[in-house]
Amino acid sequence: MRVLFVCLGNICRSPTAEGVFRAHLEQAGLASRVEVDSCGIGPWHVGKAPDARAREAAMQRGIDLSDLRARQLAVEDFERFDYVLAMDHDNLAAIEAQRPASSEAVVALFLGFAGWPERAVPDPYFGDEDGFEAVLDLVEAASRGLLADIASRLEDAP
Repeated sequence: MRVLFVCLGNICRSPTAEGVFRAHLEQAGLASRVEVDSCGIGPWHVGKAPDARAREAAMQRGIDLSDLRARQLAVEDFERFDYVLAMDHDNLAAIEAQRPASSEAVVALFLGFAGWPERAVPDPYFGDEDGFEAVLDLVEAASRGLLADIASRLEDAP
């Protein structure tokens, strides 16, 4: 099973989601069965570490994002990943615009797994540190729902 988190530049929301979801998988004993990655719609930050504010907020919760590096969404991602999860509606539209017809990946808003199908994870980039804390709270809630969905799928797998 493979999960890809997608935001605009891959330095705030999607790497936070990647780190938080990895921690949930570790706690559930599923880390060896689920691959997790993140990327951005655009090329602005390719090769860069997550925003320092995102790293600091995550580290305060015991999640280390320092090894992550930004990359851009690629066509191959639609064949490689089972889930391609957007942080907001604009990201979702951009993903759908690039999605090949042959892709069988689940493409959806990440917060849909928290029971909030119409809500987006707000981009904290131009705000203060509180925005990064709010992102972590939303990502934690969605991660719990996604974990339950994936665990169910893995149990049903032959």
